[in-house]
Amino acid sequence: MSQATCLIVDDSRMSRLMLKKIISDLHPDWNLVEAENGQEAIDKVKEQAFDIVLLDYNMPVMEGGPAAEVIRPLLPNAKIAFLTANVQDAIKNLAIKLNIDFIPKPITETKIKDYVG
Repeated sequence: MSQATCLIVDDSRMSRLMLKKIISDLHPDWNLVEAENGQEAIDKVKEQAFDIVLLDYNMPVMEGGPAAEVIRPLLPNAKIAFLTANVQDAIKNLAIKLNIDFIPKPITETKIKDYVG
């Protein structure tokens, strides 16, 4: 992907900063957009298209699962992943059902690099 737009959704400011740093070091020309919860992510997806969505699961206002159920049909060709410390089978199964990927936290440069390319 030469130039991409990536949505980083996490209620942790530190997680968002880490992800932005890793991705911008790899791809300085990418457009990185942040959201703090699932509802904010949906609002942003309705405003613009994204190529990649990294979505935390446990967040206030709206969790990643319900958000992903709305976002996936709006972005049928995007790469979407739950990036979460919550590694329960129910969440992995939801990811499979919604055709999205699952990346367990902690966030590492290797995991992100492998995913975003």
